[in-house]
Amino acid sequence: MTTVNQPPTTKPPTDSEPKKRFNLQVPHTYAVILGIMVLVGIATYFIPSGAFERVEEGGREVVVPGSYEVTEKTFLSPFDLVLAVPQGLAEAVEIVFFVFLAGGAFAVIRATGAIDGAVGKLIKVMGKSNKLILPALMAVFSVLGFTMGIAEEMVIFVPITVGIATALGYDAMVGAAVAILGAAAGFIGGIFNPFTVGVAQSIAELELFSAAGFRTIVYFIILAAAWWWVARYAGMVKADPTKSVLYGHKLGPTNRNTDLDTEAKFGAREATVLLLLVGGLALNVYGVFAWEWFLGEMSAMFLLIGIVSGFIGGLGLNRTFDELVQGMADVAYGALIVGFARAILVVLENGEILDTVVNGIGSAIGDAGTAIAAGLMFIFQSLLNFFIPSGSGQAAATMPIMVPLADSIGMERQTAVLAFQYGDGISNSFFPTSGPLLSCLAIVGIAYDRWVKFVWPLILIWSAIAVVAVVVAALIGVA
Repeated sequence: MTTVNQPPTTKPPTDSEPKKRFNLQVPHTYAVILGIMVLVGIATYFIPSGAFERVEEGGREVVVPGSYEVTEKTFLSPFDLVLAVPQGLAEAVEIVFFVFLAGGAFAVIRATGAIDGAVGKLIKVMGKSNKLILPALMAVFSVLGFTMGIAEEMVIFVPITVGIATALGYDAMVGAAVAILGAAAGFIGGIFNPFTVGVAQSIAELELFSAAGFRTIVYFIILAAAWWWVARYAGMVKADPTKSVLYGHKLGPTNRNTDLDTEAKFGAREATVLLLLVGGLALNVYGVFAWEWFLGEMSAMFLLIGIVSGFIGGLGLNRTFDELVQGMADVAYGALIVGFARAILVVLENGEILDTVVNGIGSAIGDAGTAIAAGLMFIFQSLLNFFIPSGSGQAAATMPIMVPLADSIGMERQTAVLAFQYGDGISNSFFPTSGPLLSCLAIVGIAYDRWVKFVWPLILIWSAIAVVAVVVAALIGVA
Protein backbone atom coordinates (compact mmCIF):
# COMPACT_ATOMS: atom_id res chain seq x y z
CA MET A 1 0.00 0.00 0.00
CA THR A 2 1.28 3.47 -0.83
CA THR A 3 1.29 5.92 2.00
CA VAL A 4 2.16 9.56 2.39
CA ASN A 5 4.81 10.10 5.04
CA GLN A 6 3.72 12.34 7.85
CA PRO A 7 5.72 15.59 7.95
CA PRO A 8 7.20 16.81 11.20
CA THR A 9 4.56 17.85 13.71
CA THR A 10 4.76 21.59 13.96
CA LYS A 11 2.10 23.94 15.23
CA PRO A 12 1.20 26.98 13.17
CA PRO A 13 1.55 30.27 15.00
CA THR A 14 -1.47 31.32 17.04
CA ASP A 15 -2.80 34.72 18.03
CA SER A 16 -1.90 34.00 21.65
CA GLU A 17 1.82 33.79 20.91
CA PRO A 18 3.86 36.97 21.52
CA LYS A 19 4.37 39.07 18.47
CA LYS A 20 7.44 41.00 17.47
CA ARG A 21 7.34 44.66 18.39
CA PHE A 22 7.90 45.71 14.80
CA ASN A 23 5.84 43.58 12.47
CA LEU A 24 6.03 44.62 8.83
CA GLN A 25 2.89 43.30 7.19
CA VAL A 26 2.37 42.75 3.48
CA PRO A 27 -0.37 45.14 2.26
CA HIS A 28 -3.69 43.58 1.36
CA THR A 29 -3.87 42.57 -2.30
CA TYR A 30 -6.81 44.87 -2.94
CA ALA A 31 -4.91 47.73 -1.29
CA VAL A 32 -1.91 47.11 -3.58
CA ILE A 33 -4.09 47.14 -6.70
CA LEU A 34 -5.98 50.28 -5.67
CA GLY A 35 -2.68 51.94 -4.71
CA ILE A 36 -1.28 51.27 -8.19
CA MET A 37 -4.50 52.61 -9.70
CA VAL A 38 -4.15 55.86 -7.70
CA LEU A 39 -0.50 56.24 -8.79
CA VAL A 40 -1.49 55.76 -12.42
CA GLY A 41 -4.28 58.30 -11.92
CA ILE A 42 -1.77 60.84 -10.57
CA ALA A 43 0.50 60.10 -13.55
CA THR A 44 -2.27 61.15 -15.94
CA TYR A 45 -1.79 64.74 -14.67
CA PHE A 46 1.88 64.79 -15.66
CA ILE A 47 2.11 62.57 -18.72
CA PRO A 48 0.79 64.18 -21.94
CA SER A 49 -2.28 62.64 -23.51
CA GLY A 50 -1.70 61.26 -26.97
CA ALA A 51 -2.75 58.63 -29.46
CA PHE A 52 -1.56 56.59 -32.42
CA GLU A 53 -3.59 56.26 -35.56
CA ARG A 54 -4.95 52.73 -35.87
CA VAL A 55 -6.16 50.78 -38.87
CA GLU A 56 -7.84 47.41 -39.40
CA GLU A 57 -5.58 44.69 -40.81
CA GLY A 58 -6.71 41.09 -41.02
CA GLY A 59 -9.43 41.67 -38.46
CA ARG A 60 -7.00 43.30 -36.00
CA GLU A 61 -6.62 46.92 -35.01
CA VAL A 62 -2.96 47.79 -35.70
CA VAL A 63 -0.96 50.90 -34.80
CA VAL A 64 0.36 52.98 -37.71
CA PRO A 65 4.11 53.55 -37.12
CA GLY A 66 5.10 57.21 -36.74
CA SER A 67 1.47 58.33 -36.33
CA TYR A 68 1.67 59.30 -32.64
CA GLU A 69 0.33 62.77 -31.91
CA VAL A 70 -0.20 64.66 -28.67
CA THR A 71 -3.89 65.30 -28.04
CA GLU A 72 -5.77 67.69 -25.80
CA LYS A 73 -5.00 66.89 -22.18
CA THR A 74 -7.52 64.65 -20.44
CA PHE A 75 -7.77 65.12 -16.68
CA LEU A 76 -9.36 62.55 -14.41
CA SER A 77 -11.10 63.59 -11.22
CA PRO A 78 -10.75 61.60 -7.98
CA PHE A 79 -14.26 60.30 -8.58
CA ASP A 80 -13.17 59.08 -12.03
CA LEU A 81 -10.65 56.84 -10.27
CA VAL A 82 -13.36 55.38 -8.05
CA LEU A 83 -15.62 54.99 -11.09
CA ALA A 84 -12.87 52.99 -12.82
CA VAL A 85 -13.46 50.09 -10.41
CA PRO A 86 -17.06 49.34 -11.46
CA GLN A 87 -16.02 50.00 -15.06
CA GLY A 88 -13.19 47.49 -14.68
CA LEU A 89 -15.55 44.96 -13.14
CA ALA A 90 -17.99 45.49 -16.02
CA GLU A 91 -15.25 45.00 -18.63
CA ALA A 92 -14.01 41.85 -16.86
CA VAL A 93 -17.50 40.54 -16.10
CA GLU A 94 -17.12 37.37 -18.19
CA ILE A 95 -13.92 36.40 -16.39
CA VAL A 96 -15.39 37.23 -12.97
CA PHE A 97 -18.50 35.10 -13.45
CA PHE A 98 -16.47 32.34 -15.08
CA VAL A 99 -14.40 32.05 -11.90
CA PHE A 100 -17.56 32.09 -9.75
CA LEU A 101 -19.33 29.36 -11.70
CA ALA A 102 -16.24 27.19 -12.24
CA GLY A 103 -15.37 27.49 -8.54
CA GLY A 104 -18.89 26.49 -7.57
CA ALA A 105 -18.87 23.52 -9.94
CA PHE A 106 -15.57 22.20 -8.61
CA ALA A 107 -16.85 22.53 -5.04
CA VAL A 108 -19.78 20.26 -5.95
CA ILE A 109 -17.47 17.75 -7.64
CA ARG A 110 -15.11 17.72 -4.64
CA ALA A 111 -18.08 17.10 -2.33
CA THR A 112 -18.97 13.93 -4.27
CA GLY A 113 -15.55 12.47 -3.35
CA ALA A 114 -14.77 11.71 -6.99
CA ILE A 115 -11.50 13.68 -7.13
CA ASP A 116 -10.13 12.36 -3.82
CA GLY A 117 -11.05 8.83 -4.81
CA ALA A 118 -9.46 9.15 -8.23
CA VAL A 119 -6.25 10.60 -6.78
CA GLY A 120 -6.02 7.77 -4.26
CA LYS A 121 -6.51 5.23 -7.03
CA LEU A 122 -3.87 6.92 -9.19
CA ILE A 123 -1.34 6.91 -6.37
CA LYS A 124 -1.99 3.23 -5.72
CA VAL A 125 -1.49 2.38 -9.40
CA MET A 126 1.66 4.52 -9.71
CA GLY A 127 3.18 3.08 -6.55
CA LYS A 128 6.77 4.24 -6.10
CA SER A 129 6.55 6.09 -9.40
CA ASN A 130 4.03 8.64 -8.09
CA LYS A 131 6.78 11.30 -8.09
CA LEU A 132 6.51 11.29 -11.88
CA ILE A 133 2.89 12.46 -11.87
CA LEU A 134 3.55 16.18 -11.33
CA PRO A 135 6.50 16.64 -13.75
CA ALA A 136 4.58 14.68 -16.41
CA LEU A 137 1.56 16.96 -15.99
CA MET A 138 3.78 20.06 -16.15
CA ALA A 139 5.26 18.85 -19.44
CA VAL A 140 1.79 18.18 -20.88
CA PHE A 141 0.56 21.65 -19.91
CA SER A 142 3.66 23.20 -21.47
CA VAL A 143 2.86 21.50 -24.78
CA LEU A 144 -0.65 22.97 -24.62
CA GLY A 145 0.99 26.34 -23.93
CA PHE A 146 3.26 26.44 -26.97
CA THR A 147 0.73 24.90 -29.39
CA MET A 148 -2.67 26.26 -28.36
CA GLY A 149 -1.53 29.26 -26.32
CA ILE A 150 -3.63 27.93 -23.44
CA ALA A 151 -4.04 30.54 -20.70
CA GLU A 152 -7.59 31.23 -19.43
CA GLU A 153 -8.40 27.56 -19.96
CA MET A 154 -5.87 26.54 -17.27
CA VAL A 155 -8.45 27.41 -14.62
CA ILE A 156 -10.05 24.09 -15.61
CA PHE A 157 -7.03 22.06 -14.51
CA VAL A 158 -5.67 23.90 -11.47
CA PRO A 159 -8.12 22.38 -8.93
CA ILE A 160 -7.17 18.92 -10.20
CA THR A 161 -3.41 19.44 -9.90
CA VAL A 162 -3.90 20.99 -6.46
CA GLY A 163 -5.87 17.91 -5.40
CA ILE A 164 -3.09 15.63 -6.60
CA ALA A 165 -0.33 17.66 -4.94
CA THR A 166 -2.06 17.87 -1.55
CA ALA A 167 -2.84 14.15 -1.68
CA LEU A 168 0.88 13.53 -2.18
CA GLY A 169 1.63 15.54 0.96
CA TYR A 170 2.64 18.85 -0.62
CA ASP A 171 0.80 22.15 -0.32
CA ALA A 172 -1.65 23.69 -2.78
CA MET A 173 1.07 25.99 -4.13
CA VAL A 174 2.90 23.00 -5.63
CA GLY A 175 -0.25 21.87 -7.43
CA ALA A 176 -1.09 25.36 -8.68
CA ALA A 177 2.49 25.88 -9.87
CA VAL A 178 2.52 22.63 -11.84
CA ALA A 179 -0.46 23.82 -13.89
CA ILE A 180 0.22 27.58 -14.07
CA LEU A 181 3.98 27.45 -14.60
CA GLY A 182 3.77 24.42 -16.88
CA ALA A 183 1.43 26.20 -19.26
CA ALA A 184 3.43 29.42 -18.83
CA ALA A 185 6.69 27.70 -19.82
CA GLY A 186 5.08 26.56 -23.06
CA PHE A 187 3.42 29.94 -23.64
CA ILE A 188 6.78 31.67 -23.15
CA GLY A 189 8.50 29.19 -25.48
CA GLY A 190 5.72 29.96 -27.96
CA ILE A 191 7.01 27.65 -30.68
CA PHE A 192 3.62 27.35 -32.39
CA ASN A 193 1.60 29.79 -30.26
CA PRO A 194 -0.87 31.44 -32.65
CA PHE A 195 -1.89 34.19 -30.22
CA THR A 196 1.56 35.68 -29.60
CA VAL A 197 4.18 34.40 -32.06
CA GLY A 198 1.64 33.95 -34.85
CA VAL A 199 0.19 37.46 -34.51
CA ALA A 200 3.58 39.14 -33.99
CA GLN A 201 5.21 37.38 -36.96
CA SER A 202 2.30 38.23 -39.25
CA ILE A 203 2.62 41.92 -38.32
CA ALA A 204 6.40 41.71 -38.79
CA GLU A 205 5.82 40.05 -42.21
CA LEU A 206 7.85 36.98 -41.24
CA GLU A 207 7.19 33.40 -42.23
CA LEU A 208 4.70 31.92 -39.76
CA PHE A 209 6.43 30.09 -36.88
CA SER A 210 9.88 30.69 -38.38
CA ALA A 211 12.93 30.30 -36.09
CA ALA A 212 11.16 27.38 -34.39
CA GLY A 213 14.50 25.69 -33.70
CA PHE A 214 15.83 28.61 -31.67
CA ARG A 215 12.54 28.90 -29.80
CA THR A 216 12.57 25.18 -29.01
CA ILE A 217 16.01 25.40 -27.37
CA VAL A 218 14.91 28.32 -25.20
CA TYR A 219 11.61 26.54 -24.38
CA PHE A 220 13.43 23.52 -22.93
CA ILE A 221 15.62 25.78 -20.79
CA ILE A 222 12.56 27.70 -19.53
CA LEU A 223 10.68 24.47 -18.75
CA ALA A 224 13.69 22.94 -16.97
CA ALA A 225 14.05 26.06 -14.80
CA ALA A 226 10.35 25.92 -13.92
CA TRP A 227 10.44 22.28 -12.88
CA TRP A 228 13.67 22.75 -10.91
CA TRP A 229 12.05 25.61 -8.97
CA VAL A 230 8.83 23.70 -8.25
CA ALA A 231 10.68 20.47 -7.32
CA ARG A 232 13.04 22.41 -5.04
CA TYR A 233 10.11 24.05 -3.24
CA ALA A 234 8.14 20.78 -3.05
CA GLY A 235 11.06 18.93 -1.48
CA MET A 236 11.61 21.73 1.02
CA VAL A 237 7.94 21.72 2.05
CA LYS A 238 7.89 17.93 2.38
CA ALA A 239 10.95 18.03 4.64
CA ASP A 240 9.74 20.98 6.72
CA PRO A 241 6.10 22.14 6.39
CA THR A 242 6.93 25.47 8.06
CA LYS A 243 8.81 26.39 4.87
CA SER A 244 5.53 26.46 2.94
CA VAL A 245 4.33 29.93 1.92
CA LEU A 246 0.88 28.60 2.85
CA TYR A 247 1.90 27.24 6.26
CA GLY A 248 -0.92 27.59 8.78
CA HIS A 249 -3.47 27.91 5.97
CA LYS A 250 -5.98 25.22 5.06
CA LEU A 251 -4.17 24.97 1.71
CA GLY A 252 -0.85 24.27 3.41
CA PRO A 253 0.97 20.91 3.50
CA THR A 254 -1.24 17.95 4.33
CA ASN A 255 -0.69 16.47 7.73
CA ARG A 256 -2.02 12.96 7.31
CA ASN A 257 -0.46 9.52 7.38
CA THR A 258 -3.10 7.36 5.75
CA ASP A 259 -3.56 4.91 2.91
CA LEU A 260 -4.93 7.22 0.24
CA ASP A 261 -6.08 4.34 -1.92
CA THR A 262 -8.46 3.18 0.83
CA GLU A 263 -9.21 6.54 2.41
CA ALA A 264 -11.61 7.69 -0.30
CA LYS A 265 -14.10 5.47 -2.06
CA PHE A 266 -13.82 5.21 -5.83
CA GLY A 267 -16.71 3.17 -7.10
CA ALA A 268 -19.02 3.35 -10.11
CA ARG A 269 -20.70 6.55 -8.91
CA GLU A 270 -17.38 8.40 -8.40
CA ALA A 271 -16.06 7.07 -11.71
CA THR A 272 -19.16 8.40 -13.49
CA VAL A 273 -18.71 11.85 -11.95
CA LEU A 274 -15.07 11.84 -13.01
CA LEU A 275 -15.96 10.81 -16.57
CA LEU A 276 -18.53 13.61 -16.67
CA LEU A 277 -15.85 16.08 -15.55
CA VAL A 278 -13.28 14.86 -18.08
CA GLY A 279 -15.88 14.86 -20.87
CA GLY A 280 -16.98 18.37 -19.94
CA LEU A 281 -13.40 19.64 -19.87
CA ALA A 282 -12.71 18.06 -23.27
CA LEU A 283 -15.88 19.60 -24.70
CA ASN A 284 -14.89 23.00 -23.34
CA VAL A 285 -11.43 22.83 -24.93
CA TYR A 286 -12.87 21.54 -28.21
CA GLY A 287 -15.53 24.24 -28.19
CA VAL A 288 -12.90 26.97 -27.79
CA PHE A 289 -11.08 25.92 -30.95
CA ALA A 290 -13.82 24.39 -33.10
CA TRP A 291 -16.86 26.51 -32.25
CA GLU A 292 -15.18 29.71 -31.06
CA TRP A 293 -16.49 29.27 -27.54
CA PHE A 294 -15.23 31.65 -24.92
CA LEU A 295 -15.88 32.34 -21.25
CA GLY A 296 -19.67 32.56 -21.50
CA GLU A 297 -20.05 29.10 -23.04
CA MET A 298 -17.38 27.64 -20.75
CA SER A 299 -19.16 29.08 -17.69
CA ALA A 300 -22.45 27.51 -18.78
CA MET A 301 -20.73 24.15 -19.30
CA PHE A 302 -19.19 24.26 -15.82
CA LEU A 303 -22.56 25.08 -14.25
CA LEU A 304 -24.10 22.12 -16.06
CA ILE A 305 -21.23 19.81 -15.03
CA GLY A 306 -21.55 20.88 -11.40
CA ILE A 307 -25.30 20.37 -11.14
CA VAL A 308 -25.35 17.01 -12.94
CA SER A 309 -22.35 15.80 -10.88
CA GLY A 310 -24.16 16.64 -7.68
CA PHE A 311 -27.13 14.47 -8.59
CA ILE A 312 -25.00 11.61 -9.93
CA GLY A 313 -22.75 11.80 -6.86
CA GLY A 314 -25.70 11.40 -4.52
CA LEU A 315 -25.63 14.88 -2.98
CA GLY A 316 -29.31 15.51 -3.64
CA LEU A 317 -30.98 18.78 -4.63
CA ASN A 318 -30.33 20.94 -1.58
CA ARG A 319 -26.75 19.88 -0.85
CA THR A 320 -25.79 20.25 -4.53
CA PHE A 321 -26.77 23.90 -4.47
CA ASP A 322 -25.36 24.43 -0.97
CA GLU A 323 -21.97 23.26 -2.23
CA LEU A 324 -22.34 25.34 -5.41
CA VAL A 325 -23.00 28.52 -3.43
CA GLN A 326 -20.23 27.75 -0.92
CA GLY A 327 -17.79 27.15 -3.77
CA MET A 328 -18.63 30.52 -5.30
CA ALA A 329 -18.19 32.18 -1.90
CA ASP A 330 -14.76 30.57 -1.52
CA VAL A 331 -13.48 32.10 -4.78
CA ALA A 332 -15.12 35.53 -4.38
CA TYR A 333 -11.91 37.08 -3.02
CA GLY A 334 -9.93 36.21 -6.12
CA ALA A 335 -12.72 36.53 -8.66
CA LEU A 336 -13.33 40.18 -7.88
CA ILE A 337 -9.60 40.96 -7.98
CA VAL A 338 -9.76 40.43 -11.75
CA GLY A 339 -12.17 43.34 -12.08
CA PHE A 340 -10.25 45.55 -9.66
CA ALA A 341 -7.02 44.95 -11.61
CA ARG A 342 -8.80 45.79 -14.85
CA ALA A 343 -9.51 49.24 -13.36
CA ILE A 344 -5.80 50.11 -13.79
CA LEU A 345 -6.12 49.71 -17.55
CA VAL A 346 -9.35 51.71 -17.49
CA VAL A 347 -7.52 54.63 -15.86
CA LEU A 348 -4.71 54.46 -18.45
CA GLU A 349 -7.18 54.44 -21.33
CA ASN A 350 -9.48 57.10 -19.90
CA GLY A 351 -6.51 59.34 -19.15
CA GLU A 352 -5.24 58.73 -22.73
CA ILE A 353 -1.64 58.15 -21.64
CA LEU A 354 -1.18 54.51 -22.68
CA ASP A 355 -0.04 55.39 -26.22
CA THR A 356 2.23 58.12 -24.83
CA VAL A 357 4.02 55.59 -22.62
CA VAL A 358 4.42 53.16 -25.52
CA ASN A 359 5.75 55.86 -27.84
CA GLY A 360 8.20 57.30 -25.30
CA ILE A 361 9.79 54.00 -24.34
CA GLY A 362 9.92 52.85 -27.96
CA SER A 363 11.80 56.00 -28.96
CA ALA A 364 14.32 55.57 -26.13
CA ILE A 365 15.11 51.99 -27.19
CA GLY A 366 16.03 53.17 -30.67
CA ASP A 367 19.06 55.07 -29.35
CA ALA A 368 20.83 51.88 -28.15
CA GLY A 369 23.00 49.42 -30.06
CA THR A 370 21.57 46.21 -31.53
CA ALA A 371 22.40 43.83 -28.65
CA ILE A 372 21.50 46.34 -25.94
CA ALA A 373 18.34 47.31 -27.80
CA ALA A 374 17.26 43.65 -27.84
CA GLY A 375 17.53 43.45 -24.05
CA LEU A 376 15.78 46.80 -23.65
CA MET A 377 12.96 45.63 -25.94
CA PHE A 378 12.42 42.63 -23.66
CA ILE A 379 12.30 44.86 -20.57
CA PHE A 380 9.93 47.26 -22.33
CA GLN A 381 7.57 44.48 -23.39
CA SER A 382 7.66 43.00 -19.88
CA LEU A 383 6.71 46.31 -18.27
CA LEU A 384 4.10 47.09 -20.89
CA ASN A 385 2.43 43.75 -20.20
CA PHE A 386 1.34 45.21 -16.86
CA PHE A 387 -0.86 47.62 -18.80
CA ILE A 388 -1.75 45.47 -21.83
CA PRO A 389 -2.08 41.91 -20.45
CA SER A 390 -3.49 40.53 -23.71
CA GLY A 391 -0.74 38.90 -25.79
CA SER A 392 -2.38 39.51 -29.15
CA GLY A 393 -3.41 43.02 -28.04
CA GLN A 394 0.14 43.86 -27.01
CA ALA A 395 1.46 42.52 -30.32
CA ALA A 396 -0.99 44.70 -32.24
CA ALA A 397 -0.01 47.77 -30.20
CA THR A 398 3.78 47.40 -30.17
CA MET A 399 4.97 45.34 -33.14
CA PRO A 400 4.11 48.05 -35.70
CA ILE A 401 6.48 50.28 -33.69
CA MET A 402 9.16 47.71 -32.90
CA VAL A 403 9.45 46.37 -36.48
CA PRO A 404 10.49 49.66 -38.15
CA LEU A 405 12.64 50.40 -35.10
CA ALA A 406 14.46 47.08 -35.60
CA ASP A 407 14.92 47.85 -39.29
CA SER A 408 16.38 51.26 -38.54
CA ILE A 409 19.12 49.91 -36.23
CA GLY A 410 19.98 46.86 -38.33
CA MET A 411 18.28 44.31 -36.09
CA GLU A 412 16.53 41.24 -37.49
CA ARG A 413 12.76 41.50 -37.14
CA GLN A 414 12.74 38.05 -35.57
CA THR A 415 14.64 39.41 -32.58
CA ALA A 416 11.95 42.03 -32.02
CA VAL A 417 9.34 39.26 -32.09
CA LEU A 418 11.35 37.21 -29.58
CA ALA A 419 11.65 40.21 -27.24
CA PHE A 420 7.88 40.71 -27.38
CA GLN A 421 7.16 36.99 -26.96
CA TYR A 422 9.34 36.53 -23.85
CA GLY A 423 8.41 39.88 -22.32
CA ASP A 424 4.70 39.17 -22.64
CA GLY A 425 4.89 35.52 -21.58
CA ILE A 426 7.08 35.75 -18.48
CA SER A 427 5.33 38.67 -16.80
CA ASN A 428 1.95 36.96 -17.27
CA SER A 429 2.89 34.76 -14.30
CA PHE A 430 3.60 37.73 -12.04
CA PHE A 431 1.58 40.87 -12.70
CA PRO A 432 -1.77 41.35 -10.89
CA THR A 433 -3.31 42.57 -14.14
CA SER A 434 -3.04 39.06 -15.63
CA GLY A 435 -6.61 37.77 -15.71
CA PRO A 436 -5.70 34.09 -16.31
CA LEU A 437 -3.24 34.10 -13.38
CA LEU A 438 -5.72 35.66 -10.97
CA SER A 439 -8.46 33.32 -12.15
CA CYS A 440 -6.30 30.24 -11.51
CA LEU A 441 -5.30 31.47 -8.05
CA ALA A 442 -8.87 32.45 -7.21
CA ILE A 443 -10.43 29.13 -8.04
CA VAL A 444 -8.27 27.33 -5.46
CA GLY A 445 -8.17 30.16 -2.92
CA ILE A 446 -4.48 31.10 -3.09
CA ALA A 447 -3.89 34.76 -2.25
CA TYR A 448 -1.95 36.75 -4.82
CA ASP A 449 0.66 37.94 -2.30
CA ARG A 450 1.43 34.29 -1.39
CA TRP A 451 1.93 33.51 -5.07
CA VAL A 452 4.31 36.45 -5.48
CA LYS A 453 6.35 35.27 -2.50
CA PHE A 454 6.67 31.86 -4.12
CA VAL A 455 7.28 32.81 -7.75
CA TRP A 456 9.35 36.00 -7.85
CA PRO A 457 12.78 34.27 -7.85
CA LEU A 458 11.71 32.12 -10.80
CA ILE A 459 10.52 35.23 -12.66
CA LEU A 460 14.01 36.68 -12.25
CA ILE A 461 15.58 33.42 -13.47
CA TRP A 462 13.26 33.30 -16.49
CA SER A 463 13.97 36.97 -17.24
CA ALA A 464 17.73 36.36 -17.16
CA ILE A 465 17.32 33.44 -19.57
CA ALA A 466 15.19 35.63 -21.87
CA VAL A 467 17.68 38.51 -21.88
CA VAL A 468 20.50 36.14 -22.81
CA ALA A 469 18.29 34.58 -25.51
CA VAL A 470 17.37 37.86 -27.22
CA VAL A 471 20.93 39.19 -27.01
CA VAL A 472 22.25 35.98 -28.59
CA ALA A 473 19.52 36.18 -31.22
CA ALA A 474 20.57 39.74 -32.03
CA LEU A 475 24.27 38.85 -32.22
CA ILE A 476 23.90 35.75 -34.42
CA GLY A 477 21.10 37.23 -36.51
CA VAL A 478 18.27 34.75 -35.94
CA ALA A 479 15.92 35.32 -38.87
